[in-house]
Amino acid sequence: MITDPDVYTRGVPYEHLAALRRDSPVVRVDDFWAVLAHSDVEHVLRSPKLFSSQLGGTQIRDPASEQDLGYVRRMMLNMDPPEHARLRGLLTKAFTPRAVGRLTERIHGWARDLITKVAADGEGDFAALAADLPLLTLAEVFGIPERDRRLMYDWSNRVIGFQDADYAVSATVDTREVTDLARAALAVRPVPGPDGAMPDPRTRAGMPDLYAYATALGEYKRRNPGDDVMSNLMGHVDDSGGRVSIAEFENLFWLFSVAGNETLRNGIPGGMLALLSHPDQYRRLLADRSLLPGAVEEMLRWWTPVMHFRRTATEDVRLSDVDIRAGDKVVVWFSAANRDETVFEEPDRFDIGRAPNDHLTFGHGPHFCLGAQLARVQLRAMFEAVLDLLGEAELAGEPVRLRSNFQNGLKSLPIRW
Repeated sequence: MITDPDVYTRGVPYEHLAALRRDSPVVRVDDFWAVLAHSDVEHVLRSPKLFSSQLGGTQIRDPASEQDLGYVRRMMLNMDPPEHARLRGLLTKAFTPRAVGRLTERIHGWARDLITKVAADGEGDFAALAADLPLLTLAEVFGIPERDRRLMYDWSNRVIGFQDADYAVSATVDTREVTDLARAALAVRPVPGPDGAMPDPRTRAGMPDLYAYATALGEYKRRNPGDDVMSNLMGHVDDSGGRVSIAEFENLFWLFSVAGNETLRNGIPGGMLALLSHPDQYRRLLADRSLLPGAVEEMLRWWTPVMHFRRTATEDVRLSDVDIRAGDKVVVWFSAANRDETVFEEPDRFDIGRAPNDHLTFGHGPHFCLGAQLARVQLRAMFEAVLDLLGEAELAGEPVRLRSNFQNGLKSLPIRW
């Protein structure tokens, strides 16, 4: 039940996850161990020597071949120390205080602009509206022309939404409206085969347009640096004279374009649905804006955009009285951990004043989300604009959920105000 993507079109099976956790915090499901308790999830994530991101990657489904496994291992998400620490350190240095300050100011401006454009309409699709803020932010991080930002929308649809028929073939970009760099990339964009299927987006061959754009952009940034974060990264030389290679830049571009986009794109409408489903909390927030930072943390806990990540046991190990063998898949389930009643009082209650709020939405340990602070800035900026310009909204139709057992997503959220 917890792996069937059709289940998630109706909602995350929280009651089932809770029942499993109460029976045992570590449960055998199909060919993996599901880790459901908050403390065990933290332990797995902070112990890369015992639970590797690199051995089998971070997705439940094994890569189809050794070549595909080698491909995913080149991404920072699927690295272990010390390789992971080196690349993360370079990227952290690229987010200079000046760059982050400029991003924060622009994010607040974009959020107000997006809401202002629809404020007079009286109703709209909040999921579609919210999708543009992370795209604008990532375009700024990479120094991508704004008119090319929609490329990232399609790329993340294809990767994250591969289980959803609408998203797997996403191709919304008009070649007449983008740069020459984007047109060259779109020329190699894959098309559905005779059976309607797309190539596996977890392989390099499945995303040739993304890699064509990333390669050209990385080379351009090295020759023509700007004030953006990725120009800082491409120009940085570490203490041993090393620098980020074009191949590493490509994989960072993949990570940010997909993971950095999709998580916020679902987290923002997910937070809105939380407010719409709890009008008392919505009115409480309208009356007291000082609650917004805490409300954002509760949105992240209650909605939990990324529902799980995999690790692979490097040796025989015991976890919550369960024997795990070397080579076993170990999948930490954030959706369950974020509703663990031993950590969160009344975990199924949405409470914008909840404190403390030790949610694991951004992970834990060495792979703690590098974009967590930017994500929080975007959520606060969007909801500040909603509260100021729209006031109290309400549902105007049934939300449409993404068919995915990985990303807790909303394809449509019709609202009126």
